[in-house]
Amino acid sequence: MKPSLILINPWIYDFAAYDLWSKPLGLLYLAAFLRNCGFQIYLIDCLDAHHPLMIGDPSIKRPKRRLYGTGKYWRKEIPKPPPLKDIPRPYSIYGISRRVFEEELRSIQRPAAILVTSLMTYWYPGAIEVIALAKKNHPGVPVILGGIYARLCNDLATRNSGADSVSTLTDPASLLRVLEDHDVHAPGPLLDSGPPPYPAFDLLGKIEYVCLLTSTGCPFRCPYCVSHFLNPQMSRRDPAEVLDEILYWHRNFGVRDFAFYDDALLISSDTHLAILLEGIERLRLDLRFHTPNALHVREVTADVATLMRRSGFRTIRLGLETSDFSLHRNFGDKVAEGDFERAVNNLLRTGFTRDQIGVYILIGLPGQSVDSVMATVDFVDRVSATPYLSEYSPIPHTPLWEKAEGYSRYDLSEPLFHNNTLLPCWGEAQLAELPRLKKRVLEIKEKYR
Repeated sequence: MKPSLILINPWIYDFAAYDLWSKPLGLLYLAAFLRNCGFQIYLIDCLDAHHPLMIGDPSIKRPKRRLYGTGKYWRKEIPKPPPLKDIPRPYSIYGISRRVFEEELRSIQRPAAILVTSLMTYWYPGAIEVIALAKKNHPGVPVILGGIYARLCNDLATRNSGADSVSTLTDPASLLRVLEDHDVHAPGPLLDSGPPPYPAFDLLGKIEYVCLLTSTGCPFRCPYCVSHFLNPQMSRRDPAEVLDEILYWHRNFGVRDFAFYDDALLISSDTHLAILLEGIERLRLDLRFHTPNALHVREVTADVATLMRRSGFRTIRLGLETSDFSLHRNFGDKVAEGDFERAVNNLLRTGFTRDQIGVYILIGLPGQSVDSVMATVDFVDRVSATPYLSEYSPIPHTPLWEKAEGYSRYDLSEPLFHNNTLLPCWGEAQLAELPRLKKRVLEIKEKYR
């Protein structure tokens, strides 16, 4: 009998959470790799909005799902952890109930190991909770923690998570050595036959959409972004291979919605994305594509915008950050005056509507003024796009980290204070102006609905 592994995507503990094409893509890639190595894989997704055992549970409000597979999670309000007790907002656990989670755990007999992922640093309570329950329900089974929290806060995770091992490795093949350290051995080498090694979305209860990664890394070094630490080198997949993956999910599972996870999707598009989109356009399959990660505005040429429109893009997000172009030298010098207007005009001319063109505006940066943000919001409105406030989260291993520590109202050695909801690097005067900013953004969105 094949040795079995349980892979777990933990709950989210936060003031707010929303499924905006959010899936644990790294965990799903790992699941596919380990399955091809001969393991029996079980996935427990604590964020499964369609879990059959949750239906009819009166203690948790059923989540509303929205357009293109996005929507809310199961949610239950809980007491705030002590460091956040004075924050005047409700705090919740997002995901399936503890009862359902433990039923899932107990239904899997004699796993060889349990692998837990982690995402935002300030979501670590969810990882700690599932690790404790995994050990309770499967005593003696090694539990290994990986993911972003494990990499960015490795010392803390090693001391506090309760895992038997905390891995910072990114190569799935390296994980085999970690498993071997716990006397868990792959049944055989990586299999060449069987399902293609795409991320194992088929292990999810319902596939509403598929997340695509056509490249890793980014050539820019934005001071607030951790991409360069997580992926020091940029690499890209063959566009034909990506097209095959899209066709695989569409033809075998009926998937129509695809979200790109790339940090630099449009870079050198003539040798990468344009080739992919030309292939998609020729097939005329009525697919829908979304870019929850910001696109670099300088790369949105007329030709690229036309290809995006013809191949089925529905949701565009542009990274402007600020309309104060003197500050862009500090943000990687990605945007020059006129770039943003050209990008939006190119998109509008091809038929995109302003409600489809969302623009991320950074808010809460160390030393940033409220007036600067308001000016950017008004600028985006004048250019006929839709502003979205993107709250800054201090992230370890980024160039801006030390400056953030100096400005923060909290001790950032506690990852709970990395939470972007807190806007930790803004003072009381700036926070007092936040409702005015949010009201202005809402007025713009409602004006063009």
